[in-house]
Amino acid sequence: TTYLLCFPCFSLSIPCRLLSKRDFLGLTQQHPARDRVSLALCVPAVMGALESRGVLRRMSDMLEMLMKRMDILARLENSTDFHKGDEARFPLDRFQPAAGLMERIQAIAQNVSDIAIKVDQILRNSLLNGKVVEGRRDQCEVPRDPKFPDCAGKVEWMRARWTSDPCYAFFGVDGTECSFLIYLSEVEWFCPPLPWRNRTAALPSPPPLPRVQAAFRSDLARLLELIGTGKESLSFMKKRIRHLAQQWLLAARRLEQKLKAQQRDQKHILIHIGFLTEESGDVFSPRVLKGGPLGEMVQWADILAALFLLGHSLRVTVSLKELQSHLGVPPGRGNCPLTNPLPFDLIYTDYHGLQQMKQHMGLSFKKYRCRVRVIDTFGTEPAYNHEEYATLRGYRTNWGYWNLQPTQFMTMFPHTPDNSFMGFVSEELNKTEKQFIKSNKVSSMAVVYGKEASIWKVGGKEKFLTILNKYMEIHGTVYYETQRPPEVPAFVKNHGLLPQHEFQQLLRKAKLFIGFGFPYEGPAPLEAIANGCVFLQARFNPPHSSLNHEFFRGKPTSREASLATTVPGHQAQGENKAVPSCCLCSALLPSQVDPYLPYEYTCEGMLERIHAYIQHQDFCTTSSPPLPPKAKSPAMQSPSSPLALSPNATHLVWSPSASRDPHAWPPVDSLQVWVSETRHACTETCRRHGLVCEPTFFRFLNKKEVFLQLSITCDSTEYEMNHLYPAVAENVHECYLQKEPLLFSCAGYNTKYRRLCPCRDYRKGQVALCRDCL
Repeated sequence: TTYLLCFPCFSLSIPCRLLSKRDFLGLTQQHPARDRVSLALCVPAVMGALESRGVLRRMSDMLEMLMKRMDILARLENSTDFHKGDEARFPLDRFQPAAGLMERIQAIAQNVSDIAIKVDQILRNSLLNGKVVEGRRDQCEVPRDPKFPDCAGKVEWMRARWTSDPCYAFFGVDGTECSFLIYLSEVEWFCPPLPWRNRTAALPSPPPLPRVQAAFRSDLARLLELIGTGKESLSFMKKRIRHLAQQWLLAARRLEQKLKAQQRDQKHILIHIGFLTEESGDVFSPRVLKGGPLGEMVQWADILAALFLLGHSLRVTVSLKELQSHLGVPPGRGNCPLTNPLPFDLIYTDYHGLQQMKQHMGLSFKKYRCRVRVIDTFGTEPAYNHEEYATLRGYRTNWGYWNLQPTQFMTMFPHTPDNSFMGFVSEELNKTEKQFIKSNKVSSMAVVYGKEASIWKVGGKEKFLTILNKYMEIHGTVYYETQRPPEVPAFVKNHGLLPQHEFQQLLRKAKLFIGFGFPYEGPAPLEAIANGCVFLQARFNPPHSSLNHEFFRGKPTSREASLATTVPGHQAQGENKAVPSCCLCSALLPSQVDPYLPYEYTCEGMLERIHAYIQHQDFCTTSSPPLPPKAKSPAMQSPSSPLALSPNATHLVWSPSASRDPHAWPPVDSLQVWVSETRHACTETCRRHGLVCEPTFFRFLNKKEVFLQLSITCDSTEYEMNHLYPAVAENVHECYLQKEPLLFSCAGYNTKYRRLCPCRDYRKGQVALCRDCL
């Protein structure tokens, strides 16, 4: 057999020439992939039409294999960038290959693309000169329809690239004009339907079948089956669900009584835990039993339990193959739409899963992304979410820039109301258990927060612990296999990695839970406070952020970590150095602390919150602002605004005479409009008034008339993209309105501006929901 060998990597200095199979194998061995990223395309020297089609298929297969190997190399190259951190988000840097490797991959793709074009030209010429084209080629001229302006360009793209993905052949594309137009009109929507196609007239769609009503479940056994087996991470989540089962079931009964038989449609929900897939590396599962981060798995276990008990239909996947099967992804590389309409009302996933969905859903991703809910441990602020704005203003990171509605991101803690607070749960104690804990506390006992030895390395910790050890017995739960970790001081009593219930028992005896500043956050401190511990955490001066600390670099948020010593119910300031022993011991040892768990971290609180989100959050339809009220007093109310001055004229409220959409959520009458100080974000402004910033209300503020109602002088008013708008620069009387709704943000401030802030009330113990939001 004779082969034509072409190396796109010119550094090899090997011209294209005919080789035998033996010579070809010998040559490739001289230039291994580890030395140069190169591609060998073996093409029969003489090709006919049928052989050409086979060549294209083989080229496609070879390219797919190459890209898979490149992806493996990229993951290996980036695996060393993993930032260790207990209960901290696994970094998505692994999706971003090193620049050099990416350039090589792109160079290969371009060379393959050029070759594919040339081979496609050979194929088309062969078909034109030899074989009669099926369906008569002259019937398939590219239509010129102003309603389909992109048709001609898409056909041109298909001519050059249709072999780049096997999915096109799956839908019947064979290199002819007719097949291009059929695909672009019937599978995608860029061209008008062909008049000669046998398509029956579209009949009126039958009315949708009535929805099945969701009913609260009273048994978690089926959920444990759905989660599956085969990974330590899945075993951990199932153990957690079993441990909290009775509390979950009791909470479900309470919420059912509270809702009073409220009608709830059963949703079809796909849960795809992307960070546990093999394609994302799944570094968590092997570390579950070695002190690795568990915060994400704690949250996912609680989400699964809540969705199941609320009565919804679930599918759980932790593999890319299962994801493709459930979505109906056509075979290939993900450029084509799904084969059928998406069968799920909602998809809960993470950043890894989001990346996988975008890669394999083709155009369908944009169509269905409104149904996605992203479990985003750290949070994503609007400035980082808007792709164009993030790129222009320097907010582009390894995460973010997805152009989702910011409330589609669901966080572990309520860092910013720009995202939805999903949360997790902690074990709830009854009165008897609380009293038992208080009476059995060991005042001279402390436990350190940190299961990995690396957390104990950073300087200053041993000095602090040495001072504290004069007054308290210090315990640790640092993982080790055979020998005690040398990073842990000898006077610390290390228990090794403990099962969850044993760790809880340790916290119930201890008086103090000590953080070293990292992990910054996680379930453990909340569990400690719920078990009657004082949580002592380092304070950073200056605060840690993406500007000065590696952990935050690349995170899609500008928030700062300025942590403080925390006692349930109040805070006292501390510093990132040894705490004076006399102050610490005199303050903590004699005091008695009640176990405390906020309602929103109980099973009932989480069920309540998720129920409200499922019932009311709809990102697939846009609601228009309500009609303005009929003005009665021009001094108090603008004719084109549904807002009115409050009785004390300090802020705006919803006008009693303005129309209300009964389906609007949160209800508009919970709105209050306040003007911030120059150094305050809207989150802080609303908090100072005992309220919460509500980003969905920004659309009512983004009007010139609102400035007038607040007696703000505007010599000029401009529409611009800026995550701080609407706002006013008072010193120059310039007012600014938001041009891009995706940038409405409660976060951020600038000393130049006073911002218009939409605030709302909230339920006691449930900051995510307004008083009438349930």
